[in-house]
Amino acid sequence: MTTLPDLNNASREDFVAALANVFEHSPWVAEQVSMKRPYAGITQLFMAMKAAVERAPAELRLALIKAHPDLADKTQCAAGLTSESNAEQNTVGLDRLSEAEYDAFQRVNSAYRAKFGFPYIVCVRRHTKDSILRDFARRLPNDAAVEMQNSVEEICRIAALRLDQTVAADDRLAVHGRLSTHVLDTHSGKPAAGVTVELIELAEQGASRTVTRTATNADGRTDHPLIGGRPVPAGQYELLFEVGDYFAKRGVPLSDPPFLDKIPLRFSVSEPEGHLHVPLLVTPWSYATYRGS
Repeated sequence: MTTLPDLNNASREDFVAALANVFEHSPWVAEQVSMKRPYAGITQLFMAMKAAVERAPAELRLALIKAHPDLADKTQCAAGLTSESNAEQNTVGLDRLSEAEYDAFQRVNSAYRAKFGFPYIVCVRRHTKDSILRDFARRLPNDAAVEMQNSVEEICRIAALRLDQTVAADDRLAVHGRLSTHVLDTHSGKPAAGVTVELIELAEQGASRTVTRTATNADGRTDHPLIGGRPVPAGQYELLFEVGDYFAKRGVPLSDPPFLDKIPLRFSVSEPEGHLHVPLLVTPWSYATYRGS
């Protein structure tokens, strides 16, 4: 990462080189904002870059849209994506699709291009595979003008995350969310320490995947957020709490097999930059949850 003071003091050429691909293959954005230095914060820098895109001529905005790759395109993957696009697609697993999933993405890519003449663009780091396909279906009935605006908005979301990873500053862009949990043993009236917790990203097509597996600490919480320091991808999830082992280790009388062994909590994420807290209140015979923040 480079620092904002270094960027403010850099030559025009070095400034543009550092930020050239914040907007995909479009160094003209960095060139335009380089003349407005110094920037007091990364938020001010991003807003200047966003404004440069929004006031650009329609043909230049269209060229920016067309500079983006199709999602999960095998030909482009073989030819080589930009390092930023490659990393972004990999985070959501678009490099590890089954043949059926590749076919599904190919169908929607083709339908979108056939209608609008430019690629479907979405900030993939804010989505799961399923939510990307749902977004495809939601946007396909739109007209071209609406989709050009939607594309620019998604491009700006992508750029904000890239800028956050590129420039260190005293302020931060509002691009990160957090998913957390805690377990309260309401049988003893204490936090439940040592409960194994698994977070699973559910999939309607293809295989679900484990995002993280951890255990609660002395406060009944996890040492780190289940997801943090990045957007929490929109989609459906399951938290699996292994409470049978927890109560057995504490000598609590249980049925054989225990009435509650592994408790699955299914929930959805719709605000990638929000803080979603999903706790468990549990006894050997009952449990409850709620949406916290």
